[in-house]
Formats: sequence, structure tokens, C-alpha cells
Amino acid sequence: MERKTTRSDHAPSVVDMKEVVARKEKAGESHSEHRVRLEGLRGHDQTHRRLKNRHIQLIGIGGTVGTALFVQIGSALTKGGPGSLFLAFTLWSTFILAVNNCLSEMVTWIPISSPFVRFADRFVDPALGFSAGYNFFALQAALVPFEVVAFNLVLQYWTDKIPLVAIIVFVLLSYAFLNMFAVRFYGESEFWLALGKVILAVGIMMFTFVTMVGGNPLRDVYGFRNWDPSKVPGAPFAEYIKTGSLGRFLGFLACFIQASFTIAGPDYVAMAAGEAEFPRRNMPHAFRSVFYRLTSFFVLGSLCIGIVVPYSDPALLNALSNARPGAGSSPYVIAMERLQIQVLPHIVNALILTAVYSAGNSYVYCASRTLLGLALEGKAPKFLTKCTAAGVPIYCVGVTLVISMLSFLQVSNNAAVVLQWFVNLVTASQLVNYAIVSFTYIRFYNALKAQGIPRESLPHKSFWQPFSAYYALAGTLVMAFVGGYTVFLPGKWDIPTFFFSYAMIGIVPVLFVAWKVAHKTQWRELEHIAFFEKERSEVDQYEKASSP
Repeated sequence: MERKTTRSDHAPSVVDMKEVVARKEKAGESHSEHRVRLEGLRGHDQTHRRLKNRHIQLIGIGGTVGTALFVQIGSALTKGGPGSLFLAFTLWSTFILAVNNCLSEMVTWIPISSPFVRFADRFVDPALGFSAGYNFFALQAALVPFEVVAFNLVLQYWTDKIPLVAIIVFVLLSYAFLNMFAVRFYGESEFWLALGKVILAVGIMMFTFVTMVGGNPLRDVYGFRNWDPSKVPGAPFAEYIKTGSLGRFLGFLACFIQASFTIAGPDYVAMAAGEAEFPRRNMPHAFRSVFYRLTSFFVLGSLCIGIVVPYSDPALLNALSNARPGAGSSPYVIAMERLQIQVLPHIVNALILTAVYSAGNSYVYCASRTLLGLALEGKAPKFLTKCTAAGVPIYCVGVTLVISMLSFLQVSNNAAVVLQWFVNLVTASQLVNYAIVSFTYIRFYNALKAQGIPRESLPHKSFWQPFSAYYALAGTLVMAFVGGYTVFLPGKWDIPTFFFSYAMIGIVPVLFVAWKVAHKTQWRELEHIAFFEKERSEVDQYEKASSP
């Protein structure tokens, strides 16, 4: 009798892959060889599932923890004070957690290459997939030269004798090596580099606790002195631009804008889905760990910054105004120097250097996989789908590295100025991307309901939905427009700042309309949305064949 199917089935029925494996082993094909052969049959997507759970966990850290958390955060501290900084980072973490909820539910069910870009295509409109894809590609591609510029600045903490061109060439060639040969090299390199970030983040938290209770050469028990308005006038909520309540609000807003650039994470975890081993088992763990990363790195990190140094510290203000290289502008290093701790600043600078390098490595990976996803959906030249025998989209990596040559801009411009251009550009682009992800999930949620597919049948069900999606959508859209507000204040107008702050907000709708008009795309009807049945079936076969 023919089996009756229901809408809640995850995928069409498939052959018993264990029997296939048994037959292949009898014919002389090993289990691992069969897995590689099966991975090669995944339609036009020729990438291989070689990223282990530990790789994915650390990739999520690699793309989120860099100079912004350890150095640039000091600028926000001087504007808003320790109270505003801690409150802003805590509040923005809730928005990123909401985005994580959206991504985790979709990606664990449909673990494909460049997932949220392709989801926007299938769940909303092909035109949105086109604009979302190029927005995220521009975001990731712009972050590579950002980190290369930052790498040079951090290195200058020790010496400025190394030719700038040589540094740029070295970094870009090493990224090419790690990303072009095999994904396992990328996964392993990112694992160990990101591990250095974890050590640094944990180390500075321990430094903060030990020194604040008197564990320093000066035996200074400073505690929360820098939060005390009687010791530090204006603390903990500093005034910025204006005075009074408005000034304190603008100080908080400056910290909130910094948080919206600094805090990220779930998108980097999602980008590894198409190359993750056993994605239905490993991806939920990776997404759940985002909560702990947000809490430990960003919330506690922002608290520690405000403890170790006062927001009005002359040394910090002077370091920022003079663009002091590398860790020299870090509040932690300034605190170490004040407490007469001699060796730690160099250790911190070395770990920050690895953090910067690791972040750039992650961005090359994410940008290339985004371009691959666009090519797989027919929104980029077909030759970009070509992968090496090791499963690396070599042409996508090449295009990303060519764009990364924007790093050479710092040869003829002040590095700090170039760095700020990239910060403004990617902040707006990142927020637009999160807004698209949130809206895509709302469509996904409603389509499941319209087609009678219970969310309980999914491999992973996120909490507080659809509230999380609406919450994330509202917050990210508002901040996308607020981010560059200072250029509209009297005497603050600056054309480059305006352009880099709002360029992507204007470009994304133009891309959407252009693709929609050119290809006459239709808004997807909820009842007819397809949930990547073919790709899900292939993942089911892969996991079934690979299970012990």
C-alpha cells in the first residue's frame, strides 16, 4: 500500500542510504569515500561538509571579536560613560539574540550554503534575495580591508619600520592560502586563531577583577571608583554634544551605535551551515552558544572597560585623538600602564593582532560563500559556482581578495580615517542585513502556518516567536537610520561620513527595484513557498548515510 504523506513531513521519502553504504563497502568503497562521493552529488553546490562542531563554534567567535571590542570601544566610553556603555551593549545584545532566534530555526532545518541570502529569495521575493546577497557580500568584503588596516595599526604599537605595502601583501597572501586550498585548513586555522580571542577576552576580565580588588603593583583597590560621580564627575552617564538629560541621552546613543557595529555573531554561524558536518545535530548547539558569547564577551566586556579606566581619562582621550597605534588606544593597556604592569600590554597587543587577523580570515570565508550562494541562485555569473576538488569556491575567494586590495587606500590616506570610512559603511550594511533576516523569518513563520507545517516538527524550534522577529526588525531598521545622525547636527556636516553612513540604505532598495523590474519577479505566496525540499532531502541522505 502506498504510504500517505502529510505536510509535516520534513522531506520526500528517500532510499535507505545505509543499504547503499553497505553495498558500496562490499564493492571496495570505504565509508569516508562514500561520504565524499555523496557530498559531490549536491546539485550545483560542490562544497564539502568538512567543518566540525568545534570549528563552527569558533568561527562564530572569529567573525565577531576584533579591535572593536578591545580598542575602538574606548571611543564610545569617552562619549557615554561606563553606565551608558554597559546599558547599551546589554540592550543591543537582546536584539542580536532575537536575530539568532530567527536564523537558528531556519538554518538548522535547511542547512545550505549562504542560507539567509537564499532564504530571502525563496521566502519573500527573488529581488530581495538579490539585494540582500549583494548587501551582505559588500559588508563582508568591506570588512576584509577594514581588518587589514587595523592589522597595520596594531603592528605599529611595536614598530613602524616595516613597509606598509609589505604588510598588506603578506596578510592578503596568507588569507589566500588559508581559504583556497581546503576548507579544513580554514576551519583549523580559524579554530586556533579564534581560541586566542577567547583567551584574550577571558584574560582581560580576570585582569579587571584581580586589579580592582587590589591585585596590582600599586595595591590600589579601585573597585567601581570610575562609576562614582563623586570621584569622576559626570559618571556613570556622561554628557555628549549637549548638556543635561539630552546630553546624557546622546551619550547613551553614541554607545548604542558603537554596540550595533561591535556585536554580531549568528550570521557567521549560519554561513558555515553548507559545509558543516552533521548540521542537524551540530548547528543547534552552535546557535545556542551565541547567547553565552553575547553575555561573556560583549556584556561583561563592556562592564570591564568602564571599571578599569575613567571615561574622562586624559591618557585615553589623548590616545584616541592622536590615533595611537594598536593596543595603545585600548583602555585596558592604558590601565595596565597606569598600574605599572610592564609585560601585559605587549601580550594584549599580540593577542589583539591575532584577533584582527582571525576576523579578516572569517570575512574572506563569509564573503566568498555569499558570492557562491548568489551564483547558485543565478544572481551572479555561473563560473563562480566552480569549486576545486577540495570543495573550495576558488573564483569567489579570488573576487573577494581582489576587492580586499582596497586596503592599499591607507598608503595615501591616514589609516584612522580609512578605518572610520569602513566602520560607517559596514555598520549600516550589517543592520540592513539583520532587518532582512528578521523579515524573512516572519515570512517563513507565516508560510509554515499557511501550509499546516507544525514548528514542533522542525529539528530546532526557537523561543519567543514571532515576537523575536518583529523585535529584531524594528530595532535594526531604526538603528540603520540613526547611525549617522551626527552629520545633521549644526557644524557637523561631512560628505564622506554621510555617504558611508547611508550609502547601503539607499543602494539596497535600488538593487531590489532594479532586479524586480528587469526580471518581473513575483512576491512569493505563502501557500506556495517551497522550503528547499531537494536540498533538505540531500541533507537527510547525507546524515543517514554518515550515521554510525
